[in-house]
Amino acid sequence: MKKNKLQIEQLESKIIVYSPLTKVTIPPTGWMKAIRLALGMSLQQLANRISITKQSVQEMEKREKDGSISLKSLREAAKALDMKLVYGLVPNDGTLDAFIERKARELATKIVNRTSTTMKLEDQGNTEKRIKKAIEDRTAILKHEIPKILWD
Repeated sequence: MKKNKLQIEQLESKIIVYSPLTKVTIPPTGWMKAIRLALGMSLQQLANRISITKQSVQEMEKREKDGSISLKSLREAAKALDMKLVYGLVPNDGTLDAFIERKARELATKIVNRTSTTMKLEDQGNTEKRIKKAIEDRTAILKHEIPKILWD
């Protein structure tokens, strides 16, 4: 577990830098075309810099706009524009820790509710307070252990 915790902490420090970028909207034409046009660069000029045809650049811009461009192609275009492709993944929950917490709570709730239902059937039901506490305890254990079942 210590190894996982260290990996998560190291990744978290890298991911946090990307979080504000989730608010940046992609230009409607895609980054390549928007930057090329802003620089006043023609399709042919960009094509020459990448050593491909003008039509291939148009196709790349189209693929970027529709989301089907490869990272390799985008990296090549960025290099030809004298730029750098920046790539990262950011958890929807904001942080890896929050993501793990949410998944652990979901699984803990399933486990505790399943046990609680069985106990009710045996006429040994628990109070809502005890169920809540059991979910909190199980969440903490799952968050600490990060078992593979968390991702099922």
